[in-house]
Amino acid sequence: MIHAEETTTETIKTLEGLISILEDGKLGYTNAAEHVENLAMKADFLDYARERALFIVELQDEINKLGKSTDTSGGGPLGALHRTWIDIKSSFTGGDTKAIINACVTGEEAAIEKYKAALEENHLEHSQVYIVSKQLNSIQNTLSQIKMRAN
Repeated sequence: MIHAEETTTETIKTLEGLISILEDGKLGYTNAAEHVENLAMKADFLDYARERALFIVELQDEINKLGKSTDTSGGGPLGALHRTWIDIKSSFTGGDTKAIINACVTGEEAAIEKYKAALEENHLEHSQVYIVSKQLNSIQNTLSQIKMRAN
């Protein structure tokens, strides 16, 4: 019985790690949207932020199914987990579009790493693998779109 309980704990930890990077992404895109002049880009960044918010809800649902509540009011350990997006926020302040795009690329590459690691760890149940894979695919598409903008 202990084994199943350990697996559940690992699964929850993995999903919480993904949620933290999604929170960073949501914040990052919201900030990016505030700092770009280009209206089409602004709209895209807000779409990406909204998508991250939906991904967070999906993963929180999975955690809730495992019997753990997802109280997001406190910063807790999640707040400290991943700082790529937060660190790059400084590059937004000048309104330099190229710097903002590069910051988004950096953030998304970090998210993709984290997602791939989560899938490789084998702590996820079949339904969770499906959700995480689907989200990873979407993040990779977003990254491709952003990289096209950079050129």
